[in-house]
Amino acid sequence: MYLERLISVVETVSGRSNPMTVSEIAETTGVPKPSIYRQVKDLVDAGLLEPRENGRYAVGLRARRLSDQFVAQDEVKQVAIPVLKRAARKFGTAFFLSRLSGASVDIIDAEIPTSGVSYLHPGIGPRPLHACSCGKAIAAFSEDQILYQTLSGRLRAYTEHTKTKFDNIKTEFQSIRSQGYAECVEELEQGICSVAAPIKMNSQPVSYSLGATGTLRVFTPSFRASLGEALVGMCAEVSQLIESQQDSSVHRAV
Repeated sequence: MYLERLISVVETVSGRSNPMTVSEIAETTGVPKPSIYRQVKDLVDAGLLEPRENGRYAVGLRARRLSDQFVAQDEVKQVAIPVLKRAARKFGTAFFLSRLSGASVDIIDAEIPTSGVSYLHPGIGPRPLHACSCGKAIAAFSEDQILYQTLSGRLRAYTEHTKTKFDNIKTEFQSIRSQGYAECVEELEQGICSVAAPIKMNSQPVSYSLGATGTLRVFTPSFRASLGEALVGMCAEVSQLIESQQDSSVHRAV
């Protein structure tokens, strides 16, 4: 019952073009103001609403990200897979697409070289936000305070190279934002490296990244740098293709 009331508040706020006050939410929903105050507080704490000026509230970043992910995942995969395939053939290593999922990140597609070269398959499924390049590439460009609360908590050390202190992670995020891509050097598993860059789409929250993975022997610093630059370009290409498709859809609808 309480969950239904919370959903009703989010739906009410999302249905307005401008942020709403508690009084306006109470009047619209017919729920007493004291109850709305408590519900709004819980929704803000969960990142589903966010406070604005003059005591008003708008839909939060987490709610917007959930909406974007459910709508866009198939579209992102459709556009990204050919780009990943091309990169896998060019660099002779596995490339992958990742999506933010709560306080972790999921690898949702991986493309491998078609030649007989040796490569490392990243696998499909969840990865820790703090110890994998695909998660760090997303988190470094995020404004989601819920993610930062997660990263400031107690983090697991997978290897001796895993960063578990929030100050160290924040410093690394500054570097990631500066160079445009993230690296993971033996932080999740000994001898394994990865590089990833975020996919930035219009004003949407950053929820996706493209990455590549391989052994420490193959992923030398210079090779990681070349991959990072390539991934930044690949992410820009994917973003432009998605935006073009969305613009075409709007024109067809009109």
